[in-house]
Amino acid sequence: MVVNRIRLSNYKLKKVIWNFCVDIPASKTSLIAGVNRNTINRYFLWFRTLIFKHQVWEFKRIVEGVAEMDEAYFGGKRKRGVPGKRGRGTDKTPVFGIYERDGRVYTEIVPNCEKKTLQAIIRGKVSTKTIVHTDKWRGYDGLVDVGYGKHKRVNHSKAFSYGNGNHINGIENFWSFTKRRLAKFNGVKVNFVYHLKESEWRYKKKPEQLKRELVVLLKKDRLKELI
Repeated sequence: MVVNRIRLSNYKLKKVIWNFCVDIPASKTSLIAGVNRNTINRYFLWFRTLIFKHQVWEFKRIVEGVAEMDEAYFGGKRKRGVPGKRGRGTDKTPVFGIYERDGRVYTEIVPNCEKKTLQAIIRGKVSTKTIVHTDKWRGYDGLVDVGYGKHKRVNHSKAFSYGNGNHINGIENFWSFTKRRLAKFNGVKVNFVYHLKESEWRYKKKPEQLKRELVVLLKKDRLKELI
């Protein structure tokens, strides 16, 4: 990446890294660090590229234990005169998510949220030994038939939690977190998948932890002279 030719002092680089970790936009970081906006954009893209690769690699390991699954829709607007729920009847981007309780989040942009699409991802990412929590969306029908014998469902028309651990509050909290983040940037029209993976990486972590992890990724990228 071209960014390795743009040298910053250690002092300025540390400021750029910290501002990224506390989620300050590039425009404001440019003013705080006294660095050209285009340079900040290059650094931020470098950071997001490394985070994207890290998150993709992280989910090569199969999910076990307890997992929540849900879909969300990002961007776009509802089409006039087209009724629908759950984002249908919109030009929004559908995203499927898996939340490993007290652990990782995995997201994937999907063409639709139909049974064939969602269950292909589930069967590729989630062990059949996993306790799976979903809502009543038809895309999850038949999971028991393909080996997921511990499939528990929440009927949101009646309750959001049954008080016995049967809920999908974790993944829904992640969707809320991600949408709040993207709203700060007035939505994201470019590199949306990078911002999605960045939200996975950031979820439930403090800036100090994010900084430590990012510095490790930067060093692994063979650019130690910049750290």
